[in-house]
Amino acid sequence: MSNPLTVLLIEDNLTIASQVCDFLEGVGWQVDHTVKGAQGIELALAQVYDVVVLDLNLPDIDGLEVCKSIKQQALTYLPILMLTARDAFEDKADGFGMGADDYVTKPFELRELVLRCSALARRNNLHNNKILRVGNLEVDTAKRTASRSGSVLQLTKIGFEILSVLAQAYPQPVTRSVLIHKVWADDPPDSDALRTHIFSLRSALDKPFNSPMLTTIINVGYKLEIKQECIKEPRNEV
Repeated sequence: MSNPLTVLLIEDNLTIASQVCDFLEGVGWQVDHTVKGAQGIELALAQVYDVVVLDLNLPDIDGLEVCKSIKQQALTYLPILMLTARDAFEDKADGFGMGADDYVTKPFELRELVLRCSALARRNNLHNNKILRVGNLEVDTAKRTASRSGSVLQLTKIGFEILSVLAQAYPQPVTRSVLIHKVWADDPPDSDALRTHIFSLRSALDKPFNSPMLTTIINVGYKLEIKQECIKEPRNEV
């Protein structure tokens, strides 16, 4: 699929969750699933997702409160689609009032869920700034160029894709699995390819400068970090 999404499903009905996960993964998307609202909040704030699909009748926290918590605490805009049996107008009003971006009642058509998630992600991308800035790093996603302290970075196509994902997620880390999914979709490379591209990206992004930005999070993935030294100009090689 050309634009694979990463989705967080918060749903305690295991039959529905299994159907949704199987269908979304069948179109090439990556899905994380939890049955608890508290864990859903934790995942939504710690990982990178394009859309959250949220049930309201959860065993520990009402879905409305989960939606409110995510919207209040998320560092970047994260679309939330409520998927619930509560079909009264008042329920929908409460959902949108808590920050939901879309509302689908059960029973529902799985194909419609795909369309609605795609629309939310696409709408989010349209409103996102095409120029991402992290410290002295600037990534132009429209022109597909990147520079640091005004110096143009010589990046490979894959290197630019990786940097774009990390810049969009900043300051959150991106797991290896999400990074691979975002860059290669349903055609993942061999296990050493990501490491090779990360090495190449570091050579362009960090080597000419006094302070590294690309950080490895052990057993997790990668993230961009801003350090005070990042404001310095590139060092002169002799």
